[in-house]
Amino acid sequence: MTNSQQPLTARQGLAYGLLGLPLAFVALPLYVLLPHHYAQAYAMPLATLGALLLGARLLDAAIDPLLGRFSDRLFAHSLRAVWTAGALAALALVLGLAALFVPERFSADLPRQPQRLLVWAALALLLTYTAYSLLGIAHQSWGARLGGNELQRSRTVAWREGCALVGVVLASVLPALAGLPAMLAVFSAALALGWLAWTRAPAPSAAPATATAPTTSPAPPPPASLWHPWHSTAFRRLLAVFMVSGIASAVPATLVLFFIQDRLRATPAQEPLFLGTYFLCAALSIPLWLRAVARWGLARSWLAGMLLAVAVFGWTATLGAGDVAAFIAVCALSGVALGTDLALPGALLAGVIAQAGDAGRHEGAYFGWWNFATKLNLALAAGLALPLLDALGYTPGTRDPEALRTLALAYAVLPCALKLLAAAALYGLIVRPAAAGAGQPAPAAHPASPASPASPASPASPASFAHPAPFSER
Repeated sequence: MTNSQQPLTARQGLAYGLLGLPLAFVALPLYVLLPHHYAQAYAMPLATLGALLLGARLLDAAIDPLLGRFSDRLFAHSLRAVWTAGALAALALVLGLAALFVPERFSADLPRQPQRLLVWAALALLLTYTAYSLLGIAHQSWGARLGGNELQRSRTVAWREGCALVGVVLASVLPALAGLPAMLAVFSAALALGWLAWTRAPAPSAAPATATAPTTSPAPPPPASLWHPWHSTAFRRLLAVFMVSGIASAVPATLVLFFIQDRLRATPAQEPLFLGTYFLCAALSIPLWLRAVARWGLARSWLAGMLLAVAVFGWTATLGAGDVAAFIAVCALSGVALGTDLALPGALLAGVIAQAGDAGRHEGAYFGWWNFATKLNLALAAGLALPLLDALGYTPGTRDPEALRTLALAYAVLPCALKLLAAAALYGLIVRPAAAGAGQPAPAAHPASPASPASPASPASPASFAHPAPFSER
């Protein structure tokens, strides 16, 4: 581990964060490209596709809390157990993604048999989602266990999400430029490198001294109850804000390719430019948002990002055929706002865990529910938006003005309304109570658990800020 007086170095941050690249790489195909791919390549009706994605994502979300508890058990055993489970999940992830995007490589008749293809896609989705969830929860829990105050937690998450954005950019350009087989090959190589780097990342301070044997003294704490995180009022409030904000982001993520092709009538060659601009600007904005955190705190910086997103995205509904340059500008500015959604909520959650006295013990339980909320958002976006558009007369490839107007409203106006609701919830549930509590006498410090690092000097409230907390030496 790093010296307790030293912050996370760039090399250590990259070793931890690099796994975020392939995990985000696979997220874009799963949540953005897959609906459009099945609608176009296999002529799957939008209503059927929406029902498939809703069912698979709901089942996937439902098992995330269980995977979170399993992750805590792995951490309580040893780091080697965490890494081994991660390696097995990575292998399953590669297999599942290939089965989803190139089913004809497994059975040439699948694309011509809609019912078999539907069952195949459902099973492949469950395998892919489960492997993705287990690996993602373990990786997120690792980062949260590194500890620190607001700025340090933000930096840890920023390494993970910065690498993730590189992965998203690659995933957004590779399918169009090199095809799906090349995308799958690059993903497999990146996943192997990310796992190897993870095995050389700074170990959590509550981890055993060696990665090869389980802890013997003190005994690891028992896994938390599945519902343990819900005992925390701060967690419930943060999760409520995160869910509303997440739905606001999931709707346009589901519909973006339909909007680009049918509303803007952009060429397939221009699609990587839009997505690449969006995610590249998000990556470049993260250092700027970290400076904002140092000045305003995590919650106020997140609020600023939400308001910026609404300000720049709302007028997308007025764009029409040929407005490519204007949409690139929207993608760039929206990407800047995305930086807060990526780097700050996870850092806020790590603070909530530390404030509850669960640091180094039950991160998996919290991140299990956190991922449950993330996937529930995506499930609702796909399961409701796609059938609704279908019912209102929109079909992929249409040129009907009324149907395209409906698409524009669903893509731009609805997300802005939801984002404003999330901003109001963030201010009312987190920012304002934190500001009101700042003038109150500080409560007596909660003693640190023997199995967890000492609590930060200042409360891990959304508005608090202190100097970066150090990481322990490996």
